[in-house]
Amino acid sequence: MNPIDQLRFSVRDLINDVEVGPAHVPLALLGEFQKDVADFLKGTSRDVDPTQVQVSIESGSLAFAASGLLAATTLWLDVAHLASPNALNLIDSKRATVLERWQAVARENPHRSYSVADEAGHVFLVVDARTNLIKIDDVWVQVEKYLHGKVVDMGGKTKANVHLELENGQTLTVSSSHDLLAQDERNRLYRPALLHVTAEENLLTGELRNLRLLAFETHQPSYDDEEFKLMVERGTKAWEDVVNATEWTDALRGGQA
Repeated sequence: MNPIDQLRFSVRDLINDVEVGPAHVPLALLGEFQKDVADFLKGTSRDVDPTQVQVSIESGSLAFAASGLLAATTLWLDVAHLASPNALNLIDSKRATVLERWQAVARENPHRSYSVADEAGHVFLVVDARTNLIKIDDVWVQVEKYLHGKVVDMGGKTKANVHLELENGQTLTVSSSHDLLAQDERNRLYRPALLHVTAEENLLTGELRNLRLLAFETHQPSYDDEEFKLMVERGTKAWEDVVNATEWTDALRGGQA
C-alpha cells in the first residue's frame, strides 16, 4: 500500500431521531471521538504528533479529515492491516484498543458506526453492530532457527550477547555465554554470520524473543560466481568431443529417450 497524506475518520449515529453531524453532535460524543482519533493517529510509537496534524470537520456524518500524515510509517502499515480478520493482532496495541472500544459501543447502539477511509473515499474499515473483530491471545512456541545477518556488536561484561543485523535491517539481540564467545577464534564483528539459535516464536506475527546462541555455523552462500565459472569450464572441456549431445545421451540409455 502506498502511503498517502490524509485519513478520514467518521462516526454515524441517530440522536433524538436526528443524524449526527457537525451541526448536531452531543458534546460527550465529540470529545470521545476526538480522543479516539488522536489515540489512533499516534499509536504507541507516536510517529504522528496529533498537535501537528491539520484536521477539518466535514459535513454528512461527523467526520475528521486528518492531513499531514505522509511520513507516518507505522500508521500506514497498520492501516494496510485493517482489512485482515486478525487486524487486532497485527496492528499497534493502542490502535487496536480504539477499534475494540468502537466495537463495544456499536454493539450497544445499533445506529452507531465508525469508519476509516482515505481522501479518495476508499474505505479501509467499518465498525458497526455487525462487526466481529477478534483478538487472539499470543501463542509462543519454542523453536530452533538459523539466522543469517551481520554481527554489529558482541560481548558484554556481565551478560554476553551478540547483536545480529538481519537483511531487512532489524537487529536481534541473541544471548550467549562468555565461554562460547571466548572459544570462538574468528573475528566476527561487522562480518556476515550464520547463527544457530533457540528462541520463542510468535505463531501469529513471527516475532522472536528470548533468543539464545547455540553455535556459529559455517556460512555457505547458495551461489558462488567463481565456482560456477569453474564448473562451466570443466563441463565444456568434458563435452568438447561430443558432436551431438542428444544422440550421445540416447546411446548411453540404449537408444531409449
